Amino acid sequence: MQKSLDQKLKNILTNPNSNDFILADAKDADMAYGLSAPGQSPEHYGHEAAFRTLDEYRNQIRQVVAQGLVDIMLMSANTSEILTIRERIFDNSPITPAIRANDTTDIWLAGAEGVYGQEPSRWFRTATIDHALCGKAHCEPNERKLGADLGLYSITFNNDLEHDREALFAYKEFRIEAETKGFRHFLEVFSPNVSGQNKPVDVPTFVNNHIVRTLAGVTAAGRPVFLKIPYYGPKAMEALARYDSNLVVGILGGSAGTTLDAFQMLADAKKYGARVALYGRKINNAEHQLSFVQYLRAIADAKIEPVEAVKAYHSDLRKHGIKPRRSLENDLQRMESTDSYSGVSSVSKKKSNDHSDNPDFTKMTAAEKVQWNLDRLKRVFG
Repeated sequence: MQKSLDQKLKNILTNPNSNDFILADAKDADMAYGLSAPGQSPEHYGHEAAFRTLDEYRNQIRQVVAQGLVDIMLMSANTSEILTIRERIFDNSPITPAIRANDTTDIWLAGAEGVYGQEPSRWFRTATIDHALCGKAHCEPNERKLGADLGLYSITFNNDLEHDREALFAYKEFRIEAETKGFRHFLEVFSPNVSGQNKPVDVPTFVNNHIVRTLAGVTAAGRPVFLKIPYYGPKAMEALARYDSNLVVGILGGSAGTTLDAFQMLADAKKYGARVALYGRKINNAEHQLSFVQYLRAIADAKIEPVEAVKAYHSDLRKHGIKPRRSLENDLQRMESTDSYSGVSSVSKKKSNDHSDNPDFTKMTAAEKVQWNLDRLKRVFG
């Protein structure tokens, strides 16, 4: 079946004024978190640690794929093996399956006791390209269409010569292997994950400059099909989107926030040049994921405004007999700023842990450092 991603990318690249917008659901949280990855269970009460099972998480993927409104479903290689290779749920779907192709230390969030986020991001890959393509270590040429031929590759630049150079070498090796095996990728670039003497003063400009410099020497055969970055606001988005008409820019969703946060971010990012939105926690934490996705799609296609979409979403919840987590009044409030100049959003004080975007790590306990990094990644990880 014709994949909507391929058609939309073609339209966007041939017509800069195209209204096409690519929407992705990120169901790869098992590549970052531990038992909490599938999200809160409906039986979650108060502060009890009750989470969905991985089987329930995968069933939600099946439902979103059956709905057919997103263009990409991002999964772990393990989940993709089950759904893409064994069950073949994408064969008759317009949705493109994708896997997280590397998983770096700064998104290794398996429990609050972890300390990896305190150190500059280091690269590694759990999944291999062949495992994504066919589910085993070595694919025969005729087996490379069995699985996902699209992956998310992630880099976090910290203005640290040795670590950033290591990350660039790893990305180069990945690109060459991917090109050889017919594997496409999109590139995710996070904000710096540590504070130090080299911390950039202007994070959005730092990230933008590193993206275009990273790709300057990459020819078409090895370039990412699009980017996934934090939404820093109009100025940064416009600067990157207008730099190269062949570079398709997308945003990551970040923390759950209110429903208006999710809907407005998508509308704003598109207005200032983004052509892709990859939402993970925002979809996964929705009271009714299919309705939530329905309105994301309508906003992306300019069929409804964000405020009206929030109201319509709450109306749908009532029809389904689902109690919303927030009242309509509260869900129409903004909790996050979309023009934050760091890897964290400008969250309202009532939700803040009272650490600034530029904390003094020398005055923080080990536990506070861990929590700061967990909070940062919970806000920016899609």
